[in-house]
Amino acid sequence: MRLVQNSLHDEVSATLREQIFSGQLAPGSFLDEAALCERLEISRTPLREALKVLTAEGLLRHEPRRGCFVAEVTQRDLDEIFPVIALLEGRCAWEAARNASDADLEALDALHDRLAKHARARRINDYYATNFAIHEAIIMLADNRWLAQVIGDLRKILKLARLQQLHAPGRLDQSLSEHLAVFAALKARDSDGAEAAMRTHLNRQREALRAVALQQKAKLIS
Repeated sequence: MRLVQNSLHDEVSATLREQIFSGQLAPGSFLDEAALCERLEISRTPLREALKVLTAEGLLRHEPRRGCFVAEVTQRDLDEIFPVIALLEGRCAWEAARNASDADLEALDALHDRLAKHARARRINDYYATNFAIHEAIIMLADNRWLAQVIGDLRKILKLARLQQLHAPGRLDQSLSEHLAVFAALKARDSDGAEAAMRTHLNRQREALRAVALQQKAKLIS
């Protein structure tokens, strides 16, 4: 793969970011600079600039004299981030309920129909992609660039772990129900209801991730 752009390190950042999110670069794995340069057909300079960007985003950690490793999201990280993002996305839902036009709600209705189909078919990856699109749409409808910026930074970290929560028993159906509750409040132009439903949705994601972690721990012990 040959990357040729004026802003080469931005494209390298995007490539590595997607590989981290997809799991090609697993949590805790070491990034071999020489191997990456060979695979991406680039020099060390744009690669190192890209690594600095991803380290600043929290997706990599840099260890002196050792190099860069893919970040691992700890339970403490999740405990600290989820209450914050629940507040922020709750506020987005509050503002979206005030701002959404009939056309916006029609577009959201189509996304929720797609979400329900993926839930019924148990297509977790497709469900997650549509779920992400719905959250993005609500953030856009809030029309608050400061909220969007902070949420975007936090979501990059949570994206390392969030897909796991959909594997918790019963979580897929619960998540769909929560989304429909948010959407019902948006359609009713109920700002307070939309905010409360979104905060509940995000907090239950944390609970689901905790349940998955306990299941994994139990398997290791057994």
